[in-house]
Amino acid sequence: MHARSFWPILGPALIAAIGGFLFGYDTGVISAALLYLAPAFHLSDAAQQVVVASLLLGAIVGVLIAGPLVDRIGRRRMMMMAATVFGIGALVSGFTPNTSTLIVARFFLGVAIGTASLVVPTYIAEMAPKAIRGRLVSLQQLMITVGIFVSYLVGYAFAESKGWRWMLGLAVLPAVVMLVGLLGLAESPRWLLAHGREAEARQIMLRSRSALETDQEISEIKTLAEAESQLAFRDLLSPKLRPAILLGVAVAATNQLVGVNAIIYYTPTLLTRTGFGASAAILSTVGIGLVNMIVTFIALSLVDRLGRRPLLLGGTALVVLDLIFLGVLYLLPSEKGLVSLLTVLALCIYIAAFAASLGLGIWLINSEIFPTSVRGKAAGFGTVTHWGLDFLISLTVLTTINLLTATGLFWLYGVFGILGFIYLYRRMPETKGRSLEDIESSLRARADVRDVPPQTPPTTRPRPV
Repeated sequence: MHARSFWPILGPALIAAIGGFLFGYDTGVISAALLYLAPAFHLSDAAQQVVVASLLLGAIVGVLIAGPLVDRIGRRRMMMMAATVFGIGALVSGFTPNTSTLIVARFFLGVAIGTASLVVPTYIAEMAPKAIRGRLVSLQQLMITVGIFVSYLVGYAFAESKGWRWMLGLAVLPAVVMLVGLLGLAESPRWLLAHGREAEARQIMLRSRSALETDQEISEIKTLAEAESQLAFRDLLSPKLRPAILLGVAVAATNQLVGVNAIIYYTPTLLTRTGFGASAAILSTVGIGLVNMIVTFIALSLVDRLGRRPLLLGGTALVVLDLIFLGVLYLLPSEKGLVSLLTVLALCIYIAAFAASLGLGIWLINSEIFPTSVRGKAAGFGTVTHWGLDFLISLTVLTTINLLTATGLFWLYGVFGILGFIYLYRRMPETKGRSLEDIESSLRARADVRDVPPQTPPTTRPRPV
């Protein structure tokens, strides 16, 4: 791919990926803000959990709303709506007079996060030429990690002044940037083609593709669109689409069930149990967030070279091994020294392996494997799985530690990781360098092969003499 054809698509991808930044920021900033929210509003432990979980509950609702609407009103309009809600939610959170208002504001921020988590990777995947699609779609995950890291830095910057309102309210700035940037962006060419606007779609595609590539891609899209024109939501579980749906759900489920958000939300708590003081634990969290961001950036340069399968399977295997090691560390005496150092190192390895594999995989795979006309609805299965499990995990981490110990928690996540690895190894195709239509066709072909009953060989009879 020529360099000149890369730049016209990079700008729109970066603007859309601000949704990922806001996703990461609003998810991460509450961990620091809670330290000052709790005494300000006299929050009990249960109330603090509701403040945290309200965001995740809103994300589930956001996915359920965005799934049907994104195919009806378009990718760009849905992102504009999400950016608007991000901005309003940030302002209300920053100026909240009471806990109830904050919970409502966080819920609507979650709706925006759920919407962005579904629409942003879909839009980028449909705008990007296949040669660089993996790197561009993975900007979503990179920006999520940047948002988390920036939220940690902002929390540290306002810690001395206890400025939790600034921590929450500053998210309005990237929301405004995203909304203004979206005003100048084009709609997804695949969505335009699905709605009979071929001339507009062709003009947009020619900005980053040759005329021959554009003609070929349009032909592929139109051929499949004819076959999918009668596809309804209930058809998503048909035998032809079921392999893609199950794969999207499996990637999302493995992403969450290896416990990544237990690490992100509760790292300070986990570290204090190995002998860290509170300040050292928070500083270590910032370091882990930095590792997460840097490794995600590196993985962006590899995903279209090495392919999806090597990164996803190799990273998942390393995550599982690291979870087993973390469980062993928590069996050792919790004193400062070697155990504490090894715990931080293991957490850094965990987040690095996750960032380069499952962190990228959930958004990338779910943006590549579904038909154009139902991509919004179909990708919603994986996204709802992600947010539903995130919600459950956020409410059960400390309870599970009390029941099973920290060792039991890590080993339980390790078992889930092994099951996910086995499924992905058996079912996930390589999608590197293939058109979205080619990926869909291959998944359908695999479903057709499995649905064909075995043929009984004809009985051989002796020929008459």
